[in-house]
Amino acid sequence: MKKTVFLLMTMAGLFASVAAQGPKDLLQKVKAKYDKVNDYTATGKLKTNVIFIKAPVATVSVYYKKPDKLKIRNEKGVSFIPKGSANVNMNNVLGLSDYEAVESGMEKVGITNCKVIRIFPLSDAETITRATLYIDEARLLVLKSVISTRENGTYELLMDYKKFAEWGLPDKVQLSFNTRDYKLPKGVTIDYDNGAGRNKPATDKNQKGKVEITYSSYIINKGVPDSVFN
Repeated sequence: MKKTVFLLMTMAGLFASVAAQGPKDLLQKVKAKYDKVNDYTATGKLKTNVIFIKAPVATVSVYYKKPDKLKIRNEKGVSFIPKGSANVNMNNVLGLSDYEAVESGMEKVGITNCKVIRIFPLSDAETITRATLYIDEARLLVLKSVISTRENGTYELLMDYKKFAEWGLPDKVQLSFNTRDYKLPKGVTIDYDNGAGRNKPATDKNQKGKVEITYSSYIINKGVPDSVFN
């Protein structure tokens, strides 16, 4: 009888422990993995798929420094990266201190079943208004995120991990955004491409654009000077 009571109490304790592992606990574990990276310099190929911009595939250098410095430099000119996209890196989301997190079931990203966690910052000072993360619990990796910002619309990121997964760094990132919220860099002129000629009406900009970076290498935690981000 005593053994049965002890067993039941032990099982109850285990169930209570599992139940206590809420969404914030999982987010902290994911953050611990991403926190291993203090800085990096990466090289890759950038592909822009925006109907009103003609942009060739470009070689880019990407610089990151904790907590939120990010620079994408096109070796041959301007990179058409949406304004504000630097504010949607994972550290800016996982680094939130004042927020609510809610589990929203499971969904597949590709062939991986992910836990969906919705995040709601509580401070009006945050540039992010809400975020939804799709987390591979086994690898503690964010495979997809949908992040809404106060001034620059909503962005969706899809991340594919292979060689650099242990650092939480993707081999490939696809960023989707609403072209209505896209602003060209000051002084930049572009060719419009609507499939039938130039000068496509501005109303046709109200659709999804995509920017894809496929990384070939990372140099991790070797230092990146602040001057790179000026």
